[in-house]
Formats: sequence, C-alpha cells, structure tokens
Amino acid sequence: MYISFTNRPKKTEAETARTEPGARRGVRAVSSTVVGFGIVSMLTDISSESITAVLPLYVTAFLGMSTIAYGFLDGLYQGVSALVRIAGGYTSDRLDQPKWVAFVGYAVAALARVGLLFASGFAGLMAVLTADRIGKGIRTAPRDAVITASSRADNLGTSFGVHRTLDNIGAAVGPLLAFVILLLIPNGYGTIFAASLAFAIIGVTILGLFVPNVRTRPRPTDRKDTEATHDSPSGDVVSAASDPRDGDTKAPRPRFDWSVVTSGPMRRVLAAAGILGLLTIGDGFVYLVLQARSDFAAQWFPLLYVGTNIAFLALAIPLGRLADRVGRARVFVFGHVGLLAAYVVAALPIADVAATLLCLAFLGAFYAATDGVLAALAAQLTTPDTHGTGIAAAQTVVAVTRFLSAAGFGILWYAVGRETSMLIVAGLLVVAIPLIALLLRPYLSARGREAHE
Repeated sequence: MYISFTNRPKKTEAETARTEPGARRGVRAVSSTVVGFGIVSMLTDISSESITAVLPLYVTAFLGMSTIAYGFLDGLYQGVSALVRIAGGYTSDRLDQPKWVAFVGYAVAALARVGLLFASGFAGLMAVLTADRIGKGIRTAPRDAVITASSRADNLGTSFGVHRTLDNIGAAVGPLLAFVILLLIPNGYGTIFAASLAFAIIGVTILGLFVPNVRTRPRPTDRKDTEATHDSPSGDVVSAASDPRDGDTKAPRPRFDWSVVTSGPMRRVLAAAGILGLLTIGDGFVYLVLQARSDFAAQWFPLLYVGTNIAFLALAIPLGRLADRVGRARVFVFGHVGLLAAYVVAALPIADVAATLLCLAFLGAFYAATDGVLAALAAQLTTPDTHGTGIAAAQTVVAVTRFLSAAGFGILWYAVGRETSMLIVAGLLVVAIPLIALLLRPYLSARGREAHE
C-alpha cells in the first residue's frame, strides 16, 4: 500500500481544480471521473436506445398491439424507475459508496436484456422493461452524485453537459445500430436485443474495473497534527482522520436532513418538474405522428431517435455552460419552449422532410436544456450529504409524471385522434411555461443561483 504523509488529506480532482491558482474553466476543467462515467453511459445508451428506437414498431406493428398498450409500456419505460430512484440516492448518501450503488443499477439493467431475447407477449415485455428501468432508477442519482462531487460548483452545468454529450453519442449510435440490423435482417429484433446485451455487459465491466469510487461526503480535516493518507484497494482516497481501523478518530455518520429535499427551494423545483413532466409525452408518440403523415419518417423510423440525439449531442455542452452563467432554473424552464415547438411542428399538416428534421431538432434542444440541467439545479439546492437523494427526488417526480403522461396520452390519442391530442398538450404547455417561470422566479437569474450555492 502506498502511504504519503502530508498536512492534510489528498485532494479530490474537484478540490484541486477549485483551489489551484489559475484553475481552468469550461470543458477542459471537467474531471476524468466525469468522462469515465460518460463512457459507461455511452455504452449503456447504445444498449438501451437500440431497443427504444424499435419499441414503437415492435409493439404496434410486429406484435400487433394497440396504441393504448404501447402507451402503457412506454409509460412504464419512462416511469417505473421512480419506484427506486430515491432509494438509490438515499442508499448512496448513507453508505457513501455512490459508484457501487450505481454499479448495481447498471448490472440489473444488463441482466434484464437477457429477458428480451425470450419475451414476446405483453406480460413478458412488461416484466423485462420493469427490471430494466429499476436498474436505471438505482443507478442514475448515485452516478450524478459522483459527477457533482467530481466537479466545481461554478462548472457543474458544464460537467453534466459533457457527461450528457457522451451519453448521447451512445443514444445516437444505438438507433443507428438498430436501423442497420433491420436493414440487413428484416424483422431482426432478436439480433438487436442480443447486440443490446453485449454493449450493456461491456459498460458494466468498464465501470467496475476502471471508474474510481469518488466519495460524496466531506472527509474530516480538523486534525492539526500531521496526517497520513493512503489509497485503498478500491481506489478510494482515505485519510487517517477517517480511517475505519482507527476507532478513536473515526468521524460519526452525520444525521440525514430530509428537510433539505422536502422543503425550501427544492419544494418549488419538485413542483415545477412535476407539472412540466405531466405535459411531456413520450418521444415514441411524436415519431408515430410523424410516421403517419410522412413517407420519410415511415421509411427511416429508427433514425428519428438518431436525429433527436444528434441535436441533444450538439447542444448539451453549450446549454450546460449557459446554465452555469445565466441560471440553471432559467435554462430548465425555457428549454420547454423547444418541447412546445416540437409538438406544434408534429401536429401541423406538413409532410416534408424539413418539418420532420425541425421537429427532431426542437426535441433535442429540449432534452439538452433540461436533462442534466435539472440534476445540476437539484445538486445546487441541496447539501453534499443529500446530493444523491435530492437529485433522485427530482428525477423521481419527472419519471412518475411522464409515466402518467404517456399512459394518458395513449388514451387521449385513441379518443380524439393524433393531431388533436398533440395540439391539446401543446396548448396546456403554453399556459404552464409562464406559470412555472413565476414559481421559480427566485432562481431564474445568475444572482438567484449564486445565493443558493
């Protein structure tokens, strides 16, 4: 074991960047841990998005189920992770082992891919999708807590932007892979599911072997005498002041403060995320609307996901940096204007290629302005001991409301038709965006952001 004697415990990457003179800002200041998790997410998204890209056609065309059945499955895919998101974040905060809690989530999702090779009915698909999304729910908040702990407060939006960029490289490659497989093997859904399993296993292996376990809880630094630090076998940085073998100096576990998550600024954020989540229907419905009126969208259906993710990929870092400068709540709220624009373009009776591409660009802009930015906002408004739970709470609200939205929209489509149902949701979003801006007004500006960091 390597032991070094210093005047204080070894600094994390984020602490070094924060304290060294002339510390770099922007993308170059993002830590290697963030990049490592980004690579794992990229491989995992190749796995998951190759399935997502074909799920609407697989359910409605290949298996012959109704849009109501697809709406339920899509809502399940969006929302079942809510069952365990807070548990995953809370466990990460309490154990201070965020990497390994995330690892469990990635592993559960990988095992669920095996079930896709055998499930062909509604009940089987429901079970597999439930297991896959439970894995996602377990891993997401601990992963984002590691990103937070590895980043400076003034660079947090950029760090999430870099992670989401890598994540969305995978989200673009996955549908492209599915499209190529279906092009070469008509109805080759089994081959897609096998490839998905392979990428999931590679991602889990890289996470377990190469990504460090960055602790999120602050380490004790109050000893005035010379302290020893050492690297643990797992790659964690451990100081002598908190060495578990030293019973006299071991710091007591802090009491978890639920009020940080359930009251104050976070209450407004959770309410805003929930209201807007109810008006966010699944992308699959948007693509089915485009497919119904456009030969281009019908022929290239799996690539619609690629178009959205390319736009997300191009805008994630710029919008993350913008959120750091002008306020994360502001970018999050007004990012929903992109969602509104996508709904309007999808509902208009325009069947040309340009309208389809414009709709995909608006969807990608919406996700770039909201996905990582919401996590950064939740981290900004919580303490280091509650980052995981705070992020999980926001993501849980989004997951639950999107489940309700997808299931409800499937029924609305069946009742009034695709374009009319899309316009109804767009109209509600027109009303909701300014109301949410009023709700989050204290946090919309950069000054409001700094007041709570």
